[in-house]
Amino acid sequence: MPLFVVSDVHGHREALREALREAGLTGADGRWAGQDAQLWLLGDYVDRGPDGIGVVDDIRRLTGEARATGGEVGALLGNHEVQLLAAHRFGHAPVAGWGRPGGFRELWARYGGQAGDLRRLTPEHLAWITALPAMALVDGHLLMHSDTTRYLEFGRSVEAVNAAVAEALRGTDVDDWWEFVRRISGRGTFRADGGEDEAAVMLGVLGGEVIAHGHSTLIQHFGVAAGDVREAVRYAGGRVVAVDGGVFEGGRLLLTRLR
Repeated sequence: MPLFVVSDVHGHREALREALREAGLTGADGRWAGQDAQLWLLGDYVDRGPDGIGVVDDIRRLTGEARATGGEVGALLGNHEVQLLAAHRFGHAPVAGWGRPGGFRELWARYGGQAGDLRRLTPEHLAWITALPAMALVDGHLLMHSDTTRYLEFGRSVEAVNAAVAEALRGTDVDDWWEFVRRISGRGTFRADGGEDEAAVMLGVLGGEVIAHGHSTLIQHFGVAAGDVREAVRYAGGRVVAVDGGVFEGGRLLLTRLR
């Protein structure tokens, strides 16, 4: 079963559709054509781009279509989904840690929140987002959105992390949500000094042989020029793969085959 990942679509619905067609995972009609392939999307479907809710709708549809042919489409929670939920739930209520009058609504807008995404949210979209896991272990690949070990603050197994994140998403305290946003948005751990050791620790605790993540674009955080974005970057002694091609920065979606 081939395993593909893509991350940080950020509302670029047509770019995602094109990448899926080029990989043979969908046909010309946009329907699932990947048979028994596995496709995981690593978070950040909304904000920054023109049609985040459309991206969510496509993922939801493809999930059912893939299941019907023995394939799998899975999706993880990104920090921008968390920020969108916070903007929806708390609006302009003051957040002690943010220290600005606009609360989560201002935070969300500052980091690319799109009014159309917020306006078009339905109860079905909210239920789907709040049910997303934070990480998955798929055939030796530890899949997650952010390149951070702060996930370990939620638990010491993939199941425990996902359960703790699900509980946080049900929370109603605005200040608890601020800390939740900070944890889920951490970055750069595996690129820093000792990053290879940090990756080894995380894999040792949660399982897997290789970490695959989005969140940190190859353009801004790995020094790849926008026009040179062609493939994912493997680093930290080969233990970590970064797949965010920075589509909103002029790069491209990197639909990456891991197996």
